[in-house]
Amino acid sequence: MYEQWSKILFHTALFKNIDKDSINSLLHCLKPPIYSFKKDEFITIDGDPFKGIGIILLGEATVIKENVAGNRIRVNHLRQGDIFGEMIAFSNTKVWPVSVYAQEDTMIIFLPPDKITGNCSNLCFSHQELILNMLNVVSNRGLLLNKRLEYLSIKNVREKISTFLLDQHEKLGKMKFNLSMNRNELAEFLNVTRPSLSREMGRMRDEGLINFHKSSISLTDIDSLREIIAS
Repeated sequence: MYEQWSKILFHTALFKNIDKDSINSLLHCLKPPIYSFKKDEFITIDGDPFKGIGIILLGEATVIKENVAGNRIRVNHLRQGDIFGEMIAFSNTKVWPVSVYAQEDTMIIFLPPDKITGNCSNLCFSHQELILNMLNVVSNRGLLLNKRLEYLSIKNVREKISTFLLDQHEKLGKMKFNLSMNRNELAEFLNVTRPSLSREMGRMRDEGLINFHKSSISLTDIDSLREIIAS
């Protein structure tokens, strides 16, 4: 039942450093359910009982949150191998705080948190590694959310872009790199409109601060980018 998914799970952060055979053994021990969803079908609904940490096996999905005005805000876009629900898995919250819907026919595996941290019949190295990976995933997501709050606190679009690009430069150690997000996702991440983001990036390119082609970005005047943040 689970063998066909080991190649996908092998490349996820939750199963890092666990070989495919051990992943199969873990899944047979944990017995997590796998569900299929049709395009535009809701995978989770805000307020419904929490069913476990989800991993996209096939397809794509979108995480949305409805604000007090009734408007839907897209929080995240999920692709094959992406994880969702990890931030609430070990909290006191017992319901989903967001909704997730399938953008195409999608398959999801749900890992109940009590089975991840609970004792299995033979608490093996792989299970211990899974627990450590879970802690790592939650910690990294917390750091990402903290960084996003930093971006949200910046009012100027150019300063947001400069801060984000310099963070990527520091993280990757490169002057040229590929963004992991497309333009729409980056605009949402920085809490700006797509036209405003594209317009400002175009101006920065014309001024010789950056250069870009599709997802590839080059920092051509890093000192000026730092001055933008410091001003």
